[in-house]
Amino acid sequence: MNASGSSTLFTDLRQVDAGVLTVGYVDAGSPDGPVVLLLHGWPYDIHSFAEVVPRLTAAGHRVLVPHLRGFGTTRFRSADTMRNGQPAALALDTVALMDALGVQKATLAGFDWGARTADIIAALWPERCQGLVSVSGYLIAGQESGRKPLPPEAELSWWYQFYFATDRGRDGYEKNLDGFAKLIWRTAPKWAFDDATFARSAASLHNPDHVDVVIHNYRWRLGLAAGEPQYDEVEEKLAANPSIAVPTITLEGDANGAPHLEPSVYAGRFSGPYEHRTVSGGVGHNLPQEAPQEFADAVLQVAT
Repeated sequence: MNASGSSTLFTDLRQVDAGVLTVGYVDAGSPDGPVVLLLHGWPYDIHSFAEVVPRLTAAGHRVLVPHLRGFGTTRFRSADTMRNGQPAALALDTVALMDALGVQKATLAGFDWGARTADIIAALWPERCQGLVSVSGYLIAGQESGRKPLPPEAELSWWYQFYFATDRGRDGYEKNLDGFAKLIWRTAPKWAFDDATFARSAASLHNPDHVDVVIHNYRWRLGLAAGEPQYDEVEEKLAANPSIAVPTITLEGDANGAPHLEPSVYAGRFSGPYEHRTVSGGVGHNLPQEAPQEFADAVLQVAT
C-alpha cells in the first residue's frame, strides 16, 4: 500500500490529433491486446498509473493513458477553442481519442476527473465500454445539482471551489501552482509521497491551458460559468442521472480526505454486474497510485 511509483517515468509519449485536441498519451503493451484506457484526475497526471500499467500489460492488455485537456503535452489545436472544463467536453475528448486510434471498445478506469469522464462514457456510450472501474463511485451530476448548498462540513471540504470562483483564486492558483497542488495532495489523499514523485506529476500542470480549464471546470460546476452549446444535449442526458449497465467495480480508499459519498448512496445507479470494494491500509484519493495492485486487479476483473 501507499506505493509512490517514483521509480517509473513515462518517457515514450505519443501525440495524436483527436477532436479539438492534439492528445499526449502513453500506449503500452501488445498492440493487438484488449484495450484499457486509464484516466487521471486533478491535480494529478498520467503518472498516477505508473505502477498500474505494467500490471495490465503483463496480463496481455494494450494500455492507453492520455493527458486530459489542460495537462501535460495535450494541447488545443486552435487558439480560438474555448478552454472548457465541463465534464461533457472531457468525455467527448476521450471518445474522440478512441476514434482517432481506431479503438472501438475499451475498459475504462479512472479517479477524480477521470472517474467522472469514464462514468459518462459508460452511461451514454455503453457500446464503447467493455467495463468500468470508478474510484468514488457514480460521479455524474448535472450543473443544476452543483448549485444546491450542502451541509457546512461538506462545503468546507470544497473550499477550493469557492476560492476558484473569485479572481483572487484564479490568480492565486496560477501564481502558486505547485504549492497549491501539493496542498491538495496532502489533504485529499493522506499518503506519504516524496518530492520526486510530486515533481514528476506537477510538471504536467505547467500546461498553457491548465489554469483556464481548471477554473472553468469548477466555476461551471457551481453554475457560475456557461458551457458550450455543442455539449447541451449531452448535459441534458447527464442531468437525468442515467444508470450504468456495463460491468462495474467501484473503489474507495479508507482514508480518502476528498469529499465523497458512501457507496450505499450510489449503488443503485449501476444496473449491470456491480461490486464495490473499500481498499484499506490508509489509502486516499489518488487510489491507483497509492494501491496499484488493488486498482489493477479491479480493472482485470471487469475487462474479462
